[in-house]
Amino acid sequence: MSHDVAENLDPRIRRTRLQLRQALDKLMKNKKFDEISVQDIAQAAAVNRATFYDHYADKYALLECSVAGRFHELLTERSVQFDRTCASALQAMVLAVCDFLAAGPPLEPHMETAIVAVVRRTLLEGLKRHPPSKDVAPEIVAAAAGGAVYGAAREWAQTVDRCSPVEMARRVAVLVAPMLDLVPGTSSDTVIPNEETAAGCLD
Repeated sequence: MSHDVAENLDPRIRRTRLQLRQALDKLMKNKKFDEISVQDIAQAAAVNRATFYDHYADKYALLECSVAGRFHELLTERSVQFDRTCASALQAMVLAVCDFLAAGPPLEPHMETAIVAVVRRTLLEGLKRHPPSKDVAPEIVAAAAGGAVYGAAREWAQTVDRCSPVEMARRVAVLVAPMLDLVPGTSSDTVIPNEETAAGCLD
């Protein structure tokens, strides 16, 4: 991934970026994202504006990295890696999106954009390792499938009388699997045992 958690960075750079992400997270508990300035973030992180711009192009880039970092941590905790050769990995990733959305506060538009970007990137990495047979660029397939996964998970998270996240993950995986052209021999209706043990196939 092209975000902080996937880069082999100098410890000092990682530390500064972590400070900036934590500062943004803290500010967003009391203010809307649009009301937060780069100066606010820099001040909360105890760095100057020039240092902020040494690491991020703008506050939107920081937001995406913050969301990407948290989502990546969730996938890592569950040992989920999507490589297009295991349908249960797709279900586990959908489950992670559902849990991520259900656990947090109502999302602002900019955060939604960040999550979609992270899901798309996660799918794209797997598609590039195992390109689909369809005559469509992996980037387009990842964008379409990522939007479908996020859109379905968001609708589920906003539904009061909703099914369990595990059941939702199974249903969405069945719908999205054909878009990703899963490798023949894998099953698109594999059942994930439960939230605690859900995990995808490892490389």
